[in-house]
Amino acid sequence: MVLAGVALVGSQYGLAVLRDIRATLPPTPVVSAVPVSTAVVDNAGLLLRPFTTANGRWRLPVTIEEVDRRFIDMLLAYEDQHFNEHHGIDWPSMLRAAVQYAGAGRIVSGGSTLTMQVARLIGGEPTRNIAGKLRQMVHADALEHSLGKDEILTLYLTLAPYGGNIEGIRAASLAYFGKEPGRLTTAECALLVALPQSPEARRPDRDIEVARAARNLVLDRMVGARVISAEEAEAAKLEPMPKARRDFPMYAAHLAEAAVKAHPNARKIELTIERKLQAKLERLGADRAAQLGSKLSVAIVVADQQTGNILASVGSAGLFNADSDGYVDMTEAVRSPGSTLKPLIYGLAFELGMAHPESLIEDRPTAFNGYVPVNFDGFNRGTVSIRQALTESLNIPAVVVLDAVGPARLVARIKRAHAAARLPADTAPSLAVGLGGVGVTLRDLVSIYAAIGRGGSPVVLRDGVKPVAEETETPAPVLDPIAAWYVGNILADVPPPLNGSAGRIAYKTGTSYGYRDAWAIGFDGKTVIGVWVGRPDNSQIPGITGIGAAAPILFESFDRLAEKTVPLRDAPPGTIFASNSELPLPLRRFRHPDEQKVKRDAAPQIAYPSDGVDVDLGLASGNEAPLIVKVRNGVPPFTFFANGAPFGRSAFARQNSWRPDGPGFVTLSVVDAEGRSDTVKVFLD
Repeated sequence: MVLAGVALVGSQYGLAVLRDIRATLPPTPVVSAVPVSTAVVDNAGLLLRPFTTANGRWRLPVTIEEVDRRFIDMLLAYEDQHFNEHHGIDWPSMLRAAVQYAGAGRIVSGGSTLTMQVARLIGGEPTRNIAGKLRQMVHADALEHSLGKDEILTLYLTLAPYGGNIEGIRAASLAYFGKEPGRLTTAECALLVALPQSPEARRPDRDIEVARAARNLVLDRMVGARVISAEEAEAAKLEPMPKARRDFPMYAAHLAEAAVKAHPNARKIELTIERKLQAKLERLGADRAAQLGSKLSVAIVVADQQTGNILASVGSAGLFNADSDGYVDMTEAVRSPGSTLKPLIYGLAFELGMAHPESLIEDRPTAFNGYVPVNFDGFNRGTVSIRQALTESLNIPAVVVLDAVGPARLVARIKRAHAAARLPADTAPSLAVGLGGVGVTLRDLVSIYAAIGRGGSPVVLRDGVKPVAEETETPAPVLDPIAAWYVGNILADVPPPLNGSAGRIAYKTGTSYGYRDAWAIGFDGKTVIGVWVGRPDNSQIPGITGIGAAAPILFESFDRLAEKTVPLRDAPPGTIFASNSELPLPLRRFRHPDEQKVKRDAAPQIAYPSDGVDVDLGLASGNEAPLIVKVRNGVPPFTFFANGAPFGRSAFARQNSWRPDGPGFVTLSVVDAEGRSDTVKVFLD
């Protein structure tokens, strides 16, 4: 019966049947158009995250060159030794299969070529009956006339079933071995050759012994075909079998998902991400978030200052972390930036010639038409340099400077940095912008600091998701080069967290109102990194700060870069290197253009000791420890008194010491340069 079926091909009647079959064949596929999973890759082509096809299959695009040559050799030797010679049908094999069928009364070997198997995978023809086999033969002949051998082989490598919803060599290699098929062991090659013959029965995650037997059978056949040696086969048989399917890569999950939404029909999407760095920072973010609290998330963005390429984008502490809403991409979430805009405020003052890093400015209670900012710790330092004001992130000097340069100018410069300042509808920029009263994203801040780090010129952040329009004209600078250098030079002086070293990077921290967001943004001479820590639901996190939560992650992120820290840019021509006393007179002290607009309450206050407290100096035991008296607010110099008698005077210092004669009550007073005073009464023992 089978022999007759084979003979049918050459008969007159058979020719008519063949014509009828050809008329019903599916169109010959274009290899590059076969539906496959979208593969999102990094800037070197490494897989970041694949997505299933529309029908839920893992079927990744692959080329012959991307597959280990040993697998190709073993596949051809096992499945189709004459693949490169026949035209779709291996007639000797078909005749042998027919004879075996006639003798056994059932199909012993199918005699199918790889081309016939591709025909079956494309058309879905049955394989266990004569009609189905004949249709495969006709289809294979048509494929051979339309496609080259490499195209047919590529179709097999793409479509071959490997159990469950795994199709194709690449998806199978990732699912069972956790690696691309470019470098496979002999044992891995043998298993991947064996699986498509009976993909469900031989799945190693279902029946490891059946899978092992199938693998070993292939190895034995390869020895007989002289593809591998007997020693190599025996060694391969000792290699452990995979026991379960592995998860597919899922790096830069949020960015990859956005890329697929932007390019829904793409087979491959290349991002600017570096996979190795991305993997390191995802682990870092997840580990640190777990240490800080189960409901906290961490976001990290790394960008190259010169190109704007985003090299890593960690959107959360874990995509499937339900406690911290891991599905929310916090690199794009609009939040309050806290103090992170202060460098840009001072940069504007430098650019406008209103200040120098060593200019003096007053840190004392100041009102701006009813807006009264206070420092984070509630204390005032009096006269400080702008360098100190920025490194200590003092609020009052920053608002004084912002009032002088103008909130509208600040918002305009944010826009120049290709960032957005989200203000409430129908409201103009106010002084609150300088202390976090505006909405920005982590990407926005990275863009702003990238501009500062590269000398004030803006750069467009690129991730490969959305096309970026090229600048047709030279963009307006965010800051002039000298102002940008001053800012970077000051930020390099910001004290590092406990795990950091001073002067390594220029960075700034920020904490939003209500302890909701902790920020740290920094740069060296090449790279800018931004870190956010908080809760995606915008809940308060008592005690969280930028320096305590985000800064350590920032420094650890720089540790994970492939390159060592790159020195900051050299000072541009025209930079003034001088102490305060050496500055031109107009730059020695920052002066608001409208001093009358800024109302001050400069009355001094004794910050320590507080009125009515007992202070243990050890006097009763004979010790003679001095009493330290500290002052906040007021205008120096200060004169200090104990029981009406002066005991010290300071030009700028806000503290003095006094050694009492013995225990008892004492009245302490301080008088500032304008004659205002404060008095407390304490008991010393």
